[in-house]
Amino acid sequence: MSVIPKSEYRFLGPTGLRVSSISLGGWITYGEGKQVEDEKTLAIFDKAFKLGINYFDTAEAYGAGACEVSFGKVIKKLGWKRTDYVISTKLFWGGEGVNDRGLSRKHIIEGLDAALARLQHDYVDIVFAHRPDPYTPIEEVVRAFTQVINDGKAHYWGTSMWNAYEIEAAQHAATKYGLIAPVVEQPIYNLIDREFFEKELAPIFKTYNYGTTVFSPLATGLLTGKYATGIPKGSRYDADNLGKDGSLPGIFKQRFEEEEGKKNFIKINKFADIAKDLEVEPAQLALAFLLTNKNVSTLITGASRPEQLEANLKAYDVLPKLTPDVIAKIEEVFDNKPEPRPDFGRLG
Repeated sequence: MSVIPKSEYRFLGPTGLRVSSISLGGWITYGEGKQVEDEKTLAIFDKAFKLGINYFDTAEAYGAGACEVSFGKVIKKLGWKRTDYVISTKLFWGGEGVNDRGLSRKHIIEGLDAALARLQHDYVDIVFAHRPDPYTPIEEVVRAFTQVINDGKAHYWGTSMWNAYEIEAAQHAATKYGLIAPVVEQPIYNLIDREFFEKELAPIFKTYNYGTTVFSPLATGLLTGKYATGIPKGSRYDADNLGKDGSLPGIFKQRFEEEEGKKNFIKINKFADIAKDLEVEPAQLALAFLLTNKNVSTLITGASRPEQLEANLKAYDVLPKLTPDVIAKIEEVFDNKPEPRPDFGRLG
């Protein structure tokens, strides 16, 4: 019987906070009523915790708050010691009211209060700005996140899908006004989507040692290889999860139906062949590839059953197999490694 490796821990960017490098999130998995009941969520969280996963991520937008409710109920029932786990939520889409979305001071403060009530927590470890807000002055945003930290409702704040310029603006405002700067970004990053993480954020990593809590490390499940021959029943892409008109929603439609998505499937199948040659699962190889990047603090994975967590953590066993030759083969298949930013050196 194979032994499931326990989690490894990495510092969250420039902070002293340590998070499991593979973590658990609830984008469309928890709190969605029909998708996963609280009993299954409890079993998954219990298994995750026993495997050493200590970071759990949610957002006010996930299931219109239902995900936070589910997280809160399950954690309370499991009786975890508060110092033993790290939890984050994200603010931006809090409801339909005119002030229930965005990053105004009002929504950041009220939105976090509402999230904490749903989570049944006094504080979260990290609160994210789920997207940049072009309509709210950056000073207001930074002041509001500084206030919730000073009020003891969060320990750190971060950004999600903010570009380098926007993060730099927040850093500048924090320095100028003596406020608390963000320390972590939650970006998309996987073998298909590499440009934003590896190129756009490169100067932020270099300048601020910025942390990252990566979402969609398996490209919404595509890199698992389970969609190679169609859409299996019970997956996030099956008929039960389609839009009312039977269409694939948002990013899912892009993944399957657009021309670039069709090209990606060819690459994914070749990638699966590399995994087969190494006698590992494609998902494990995909996660291991990302873990070789020193700028990854943690990879947020999803799971609809405990066995998926065990499988994901076997990515640690795959790391020694990522020789330069194997990495070169993967790079050749996807052929999407971003060109580095030009280094003009010192002038004069």
